[in-house]
Amino acid sequence: MPAPEEAPSPQPAWAALRHRGFAFLWGSRLAATFAAQMVSVAVGWRVYDLTRNPFDLGMVGLVQFAPALLLVLVTGAVADRYNRRRIVAVCLAVEMLCAGALLLLALRASVSVGLIFAVLFVFGVVRAFRNPAQRSLLPNLVPTAALASAIALSSSTTQFAVIAGPVAGGLLYGLGAAVPFAVAAGLFGLGMAFALLIPRPATRTVVQPATWSTVVAGFRFIWHEKVVLGAVSLDLFAVLLGGAMALLPAYARDVLEVGPWGLGLLRAGPGIGALVVALWLAARPVRDHAGLVMFACVTLFGLFTLVFGLSTVVWLSVAALALAGAADMVSVYIRETLIQLWTPDAVRGRVNAVNMVFVGASNELGEFRAGTVAALIGVVPAVVMGAVGTVGVAVLWMALFPQLRKVRHLSARD
Repeated sequence: MPAPEEAPSPQPAWAALRHRGFAFLWGSRLAATFAAQMVSVAVGWRVYDLTRNPFDLGMVGLVQFAPALLLVLVTGAVADRYNRRRIVAVCLAVEMLCAGALLLLALRASVSVGLIFAVLFVFGVVRAFRNPAQRSLLPNLVPTAALASAIALSSSTTQFAVIAGPVAGGLLYGLGAAVPFAVAAGLFGLGMAFALLIPRPATRTVVQPATWSTVVAGFRFIWHEKVVLGAVSLDLFAVLLGGAMALLPAYARDVLEVGPWGLGLLRAGPGIGALVVALWLAARPVRDHAGLVMFACVTLFGLFTLVFGLSTVVWLSVAALALAGAADMVSVYIRETLIQLWTPDAVRGRVNAVNMVFVGASNELGEFRAGTVAALIGVVPAVVMGAVGTVGVAVLWMALFPQLRKVRHLSARD
């Protein structure tokens, strides 16, 4: 379909916060994401204290990702069939209880790590239901013209939590192993309270009988809607190849020789870049040529990752990671807006469930790929090869998905 010459302009900066429902959803997401980041770093410390086995640190992420993959045909269908606001609130209530369980386990001098993994698996199950419902609820709370602004603000919330949450969790863990879990439980409770305050949105969901056809509707829609398929698969393969976060400890110790403080700088770099750009996009959303901008930023993500992979200077490495995070934030913002804009509300939950599995797979499998390749050919060649692969994916996807390349506006479907 040819793109129109004009489309409604996105609403001005912070316009989404004028809508009461979104403001409560934004507050709920901020509290919950901050709490989740605190739990993540505190659990990592606790597990390593108990076992001194790095493999168990990998298991922390795996047991939380597995439920999203195993339940993908269920979680999205639930988000499309039932009250999304209520799903978010119930899930946050269960996450509060999980944080409380980790608190009790932290008060014990000796505990089986299997119990911690069991609680984390419940966390994973609950988040597998909450994430599609939360993402699908957002477009019901703001008009289409404010959707891009709302997604930019939501992304900035996530990036702020990614930067500040682990720091807060680490500092609180220093006061006592149970302290961060207690604070996280309170934040999950606050997020639940905000979710309950969200006015019931006027969703357009049509309740259909639970058949195999309706369950797999999300996969079917993504396969046939080339704009959505291109956006989702572009992120999957670009991050799968270009992700370098898992190798940062090796870079800090063996390549840059900077120690733990340098590792902290490296880990903060992408989040800082992404946060700055997310705030910029909230004030100045992309108004035209969105598809081309997204492909350009994926290419820049690969190029800046390449610079990081080849760098032996700390300041250049941190700057390259920050710029890579900034470029990735633009592509994430455009991709998420397009997925919400091009997906009918009736299947939005199922589509978002599939999207979350793709996002999780790109991150988790990307770390596995990076570690495996690094073990075979070395740390630097693994990052360089992945970065070049990311640039290649961006070029190839421009040819494979011309509909995505030609998308112009984020305030209306072209």
